[in-house]
Amino acid sequence: MRRKKVFGFTLAAVLLVGLLAGCSGNNGNSGKTPAAEPQTNNSANVSNEKSDEPVTLKWALWDWEATAYYQPLIDAYKKDHPNVTIEYVDLGSTDYMTMLSTQLSGGADLDILTIKDIPGYANLVKQNHLEPLKGFMDSNSIDTSVYGGTVEQIQVNGDVYALPFRSDFWIVYYNKDLFDKAGVPYPTNDMTLDQYDELARKMTSGSGSEKVYGAHYHTWRSAVQLFGILDGKSTIVDGKYAFLIPVYERILKEQDDGIVMDYATLKTSSTHYSGVFYNNSVAMMNMGSWFIATQIDKVKSGESQATNWGIVKYPHPDGVKAGTTLGTITSLAVNQKSANKEAALDFLKFVTGEEGASVIASTGTIPAIKNDEVVNSIASIDGFPSDENSKAALTTDRTYLEMPLHEKSADIEVILNEAHDNIMTKNATIDEGIADMEKRVQEALGN
Repeated sequence: MRRKKVFGFTLAAVLLVGLLAGCSGNNGNSGKTPAAEPQTNNSANVSNEKSDEPVTLKWALWDWEATAYYQPLIDAYKKDHPNVTIEYVDLGSTDYMTMLSTQLSGGADLDILTIKDIPGYANLVKQNHLEPLKGFMDSNSIDTSVYGGTVEQIQVNGDVYALPFRSDFWIVYYNKDLFDKAGVPYPTNDMTLDQYDELARKMTSGSGSEKVYGAHYHTWRSAVQLFGILDGKSTIVDGKYAFLIPVYERILKEQDDGIVMDYATLKTSSTHYSGVFYNNSVAMMNMGSWFIATQIDKVKSGESQATNWGIVKYPHPDGVKAGTTLGTITSLAVNQKSANKEAALDFLKFVTGEEGASVIASTGTIPAIKNDEVVNSIASIDGFPSDENSKAALTTDRTYLEMPLHEKSADIEVILNEAHDNIMTKNATIDEGIADMEKRVQEALGN
């Protein structure tokens, strides 16, 4: 078995590895899914009985040296499967999904495939490289509800071709010292968008270099637009964007009132979201769970002055359950042409199940399944906020994918980013920006 030494690294590096590309949202409907040729669900007929025959599995992945959970997953699996040897094939993080597609099209004898992003997943399904899993999932009684609704969002023509094993999701970070100084109660795990806005206004104070902003929105469009899809009624991939009008109205009003930093200034200065949190300039910040480890690490190194901090669940629209949020997933699939399909499917089941989640969490990484054991493991990390609200914020009720499954997702992403930039810099009115989105996306969709 090929092995390499995993070099030491910080917890921050651990959580930052393996994020999916994409900054957009989904309403739970996959929109227009990529067409896939009818396939025989071979995995439904694979035996569930373990074989003792020696077998070697090749696992396609990226950044072996910098990722903490690969080797522990292999070691944990081999304890009960000593006959299985797992060789990794590191395709690198740059253009990983393109490299994977090229390898599979060339007939590479890969068995287990790590799926990095939704557009790449859609492309591999369209090319018939991935083993359909529905029959295997049914015969093994795999409960998809433990993945927070993400599996249903990556269905193609009624089947599923990958299962998540890693997940990051959006939460709110807040500075306890700033709240204490202002005499304002901390944010809670059940805030509506109106309550979040009201709290941000209460926490805004001072001027110049001493100013504290109540909230902060990074320059990614996801930090603004995705509030619009939390009610589960709208999607960003159908070319209709009127639902974003009240979202932009709220955020631009906060910007005009000095509640949040000016977008154009942030963009031209290339200000990173971490910096404004580190230097106590913002009371609250919506950001992904990947920042937890970074913040912990920077507090320890002294780079972050926000030493007394916490997290709460994402704010939600009226009538939407607390714990509804946005996220990204990293998934595992099996090569449809694998000569070791039975063993590969068994490894997939292990990694994407509760046993795999426990192993992943033990490395300080957030897995796709967040049961009590996983939450307790992450909350016990040295430097994680000790309050119960922060621990409770690690559980989610419903997670909508930042970028839905759609064959035109890459094209749509470019259009929405450009329109968002024009609206936030006021180079276009909200109505003009929305009209531009709709016109160009409809053209991309061929409508």
